Amino acid sequence: MKLTPSVSVIVPVYKAEDYLKRCVDSLLSQTFQDFEILLIDDGSPDYSGAICDDYARKDDRVKVFHKLNGGVSSARQYGMDYAKGEYVIHADPDDWVEPNMLEELYKKAKDEDADMVICDYYMNYENKQIYKKQEPSSLDYRTVLKELFQQLHGSCCNKLVRRACYNDTGTRFPDGFTLWEDRFVCCSLCLTELKITYLNKAYYHYDRISNTNSLARIPTMAGLESCIRFIDYFESRITGQEYQRIFFNLKGHIKESAFILKVPYVTFWNLYKEINSRYIYHGKNTVLGLFTRLALIGNDRTLKLLSNSYVSIKKLFIN
Repeated sequence: MKLTPSVSVIVPVYKAEDYLKRCVDSLLSQTFQDFEILLIDDGSPDYSGAICDDYARKDDRVKVFHKLNGGVSSARQYGMDYAKGEYVIHADPDDWVEPNMLEELYKKAKDEDADMVICDYYMNYENKQIYKKQEPSSLDYRTVLKELFQQLHGSCCNKLVRRACYNDTGTRFPDGFTLWEDRFVCCSLCLTELKITYLNKAYYHYDRISNTNSLARIPTMAGLESCIRFIDYFESRITGQEYQRIFFNLKGHIKESAFILKVPYVTFWNLYKEINSRYIYHGKNTVLGLFTRLALIGNDRTLKLLSNSYVSIKKLFIN
């Protein structure tokens, strides 16, 4: 392997002993050979660290770093600090990839001299696999930025990015984020002019079953606070009337998360209170949106009753 590989693959590892091998094996089985894998053991209390070390002993493309637990955002940044590849992509330990992923993404990047290559991905459930199209309506970086706030997946796992872009823009994974840390980075990169291209194939398998501890699936106050920090940061950086609807929808999402978490009513009401009246009349026409709108009209007791009712309905019908 060259001292400077073409691609660095960063894998944050925490409590992943049950599925880590599937992920790493899929990466080591790539048809493309000029890459390194950085396994970042984020203070995992199980045997994940030992599994990482075993891979490093067997294959010199695997680099292992053990650190104190700091959360997924710190683990991703730790990997970025040590990555040497011309391009970088991330993978989560509960997911897996197609064997031609790196070869085809890297070829696309080099053929078009692209800073970022976006591809499609799969959502994998117990008995089904869903193909998720990720084609932007335009490859202009400003359009991609808008759509990353909306319909495009904010993950770093379906995007191969020139590593120099991180350094040139000063983009780092944010401290303390437990959610949206990857979306934060992708949006931050697109605040400046990038050459972006798209490959209409899916290579990444996003496992929606195995990791029951995933913070992306369990609402928490830490996650809510991360999303608030995300919105506040980008609202302070971006102006323009075309973003008003985008930020309204993002703030509505925060309202809905706060509703699920049953925060005190005063906190619920004051959280982006500038959108309250508009949300009551123009919030999402979903079960969650309806319950959140009703809660805004009520009081603390109403909020708790509706939250409990929503959780019960979700268990029965939505899942």
